[in-house]
Order: sequence, then structure tokens, then C-alpha cells
Amino acid sequence: MSSKLKFLNTEKSTFYATTRLRVDAYLKEKGSSRNANGAMWRKIAFYLTVTAGLYGLILSNQFSVWPMFGLALLLGVFSALIGFNVCHDAIHGSLSASGRVNKIYSFVFNLIGASPYVWNLTHNVVHHTYTNIPGHDEDIEVAPGLIRVNPEEKVTKAQRFQHIYAFGLYSLSSLSWVLRKDYIKFFQKQIGAQATANHPRKEYYKLFLYKAIYYVLFMVLPLVVLDITWWQFVIGFVGMHLAEGLVMGLVFQLAHVVEGTDFPAPNEDGNMEEAWANHQMRTTANFATRSKVAGFLLGGLNQQIEHHLFPKVCHIHYPGISAIVKATAHEFGLPYIESPTFSQALGSHYRMLKKLGWQAYQEQELSLAAEKSEKKLLVAS
Repeated sequence: MSSKLKFLNTEKSTFYATTRLRVDAYLKEKGSSRNANGAMWRKIAFYLTVTAGLYGLILSNQFSVWPMFGLALLLGVFSALIGFNVCHDAIHGSLSASGRVNKIYSFVFNLIGASPYVWNLTHNVVHHTYTNIPGHDEDIEVAPGLIRVNPEEKVTKAQRFQHIYAFGLYSLSSLSWVLRKDYIKFFQKQIGAQATANHPRKEYYKLFLYKAIYYVLFMVLPLVVLDITWWQFVIGFVGMHLAEGLVMGLVFQLAHVVEGTDFPAPNEDGNMEEAWANHQMRTTANFATRSKVAGFLLGGLNQQIEHHLFPKVCHIHYPGISAIVKATAHEFGLPYIESPTFSQALGSHYRMLKKLGWQAYQEQELSLAAEKSEKKLLVAS
């Protein structure tokens, strides 16, 4: 598949240009830059302090096994929240107008076991450009052969029950990320259809060095310092990552795999007919946008529509610009997909999994049975 997929904008839509002008005018009127404000920096300080505190409490060796296990689960959750609220904005370059500041906070991603360089390639470059396009956006390839979200993909027998086991698989996403995903993505010749083989030499060193630092901090040091057995450590380490993975998996899936989102394929020439921004409106969804708790915890990932249109705008501004985006989308006849609450979004995702798994398999079997019956009739005649 060609890596030169283009968004042709055959209808000459001015939706994005109009929305951008209105958002810029809003920020100017508020006297605000696109980057972090005081509230955002306080938020960052909170997450960094709590996460470091949890890690320190575990290594203090002052707790019995069960309280320490609880701290490990909390550390997993806060590791995910650090990714959402600090690293995500920093790697997008929206945290600060200073590239150096963004780079400093991007480095935190290494300390939770993930490579900011690889994330930039898979997420910023590929996912944000080719959102939900099969064969291009590898973010929708959650667990090939086990989880099906592409309606054009043949459904397997196992996928009949994906609505049941998918959430368990989401829990494994953090373990996979720390132990295998970054290495696999780094050494792939391409991600989706985007060529990614020519990495700078320094990135090879950084990948292995920072992974080693993470393994020392979260594997070697706890085994040396803590008064626990090796199997107790394994339970704590795995539990931490299962908690982190479940939080990550649920939040990411609710942004693009819910009822109403589209998985459009390129035309015969390998291009998309729509404008890029219009495509984002059909493939991206919001949830719980009125919840201040969700806004504080999820780093704007519950407002994925605004994020996909304006990834260089810090997420602290998304609540303010969402009304502009929504009104402009309706003005241009474009969808604005949203669920009022987290639980409603979760229910929508569950139904989507069931539709693309159980229901799709039944339809596939009926179609195959009809084909066999038709062939028998033809042979008999």
C-alpha cells in the first residue's frame, strides 16, 4: 500500500480554515496562548509529585505486602495519568512554546517505560494523519486476529466473544508496551504504510539506554531494596501494569471505536476524497466533556475531536474551544460524535465490539451457508 495517501478535499471544504480562525480569535480574545497556563502547570506538578511519591513510598519498605500491592496499583494508574496529562502534550509540542521545555517533559515518558521517539512516529505522524484508515493507522490493530474493529476485515471464530475478552486484553497493553511494542515498532520498516526505517543513529542508543533505566528503576531496584520474594515482586509489577494498561486501553478505544465513528478506506487511487479535518470529524469521538473530573484525569483525551484538529493546542484549552468546534461542524454539515458520560461511551464501545464480533460472525456464517446452498443447487441443476 502506498505511503503517499493524500486527502484530496474534492468538495473544497473550508471547515478547518473556518474553525482555526475562530479558535485563534477565541484564544486572542481570552489573552491566552496555545500553550500551558498556570492551571496546567499546577496540574503537572500534582501528577509528577504524586507519582514520584507513590514510587518512593513503595521503595521505603515501610509497608506490608497488601498495602504495597495497593500502592503498586495506584502507581500504575498514575503512570497512565502522567502519560495523558504531561507527556502527551509535551510530545505534541503543545505544552510550551519552547522546544526545550517540551523535550524535558517528553523525557518523563521514558520513566514510565515508553519511548517518546517511537510514540511520536506511531501517534503524532501516523495515527493523527491516517486516523481509523485500515492498513495505515496501526492504532486500530489492537490485537490482530483477536480484536476486530475494521468492518472490512474477515471475522474469526474467536472474535465472536471479543466483547467479553477485549477488556482483559486492554489490560495487557502497558506490559506489551514496556517489554515489546516499542522494539517492534522501532525495527519495522514501516508503520502502517509510512516508511520509518531510517532512524537517526542516536535513537538506537536512546531506545536501549532508557529502557534499561526503566528496568533498573522498576525491576532491579525493587528486588534489591524491598523485603519481598521474587514472586511477590512479579505480582506487584504485573498488577501495576494491568492497572495502567486497563486505564490506557479504555481511554484510547473510547476515542475512535464507538458507535458512529467511521473506518473509511481509500479510493481506487489510494487517496481519501475528503479533507483531512472532515475525516477527523467522522473518525473521532468525545465523551464526558462536561465532567471536570474527567477533564482533570484524562488530559483532554476525552475531547479527542478538539485534540485531533488542534494537537498543538494544550489540552487545558479544549473545554473553551469545544463549543466553537461543535457549532462550526454543524454549520458545515459534519458530525460531532460524543457521549455525555464515560459509562455511556463504554457501553457504546461494548456494543461496537459485539457488532463487529458476534453479529458480524453470524452474518458471515449465514452468507457462507447461502453460498454453499446456491452452489449445491447449481450442481444439482
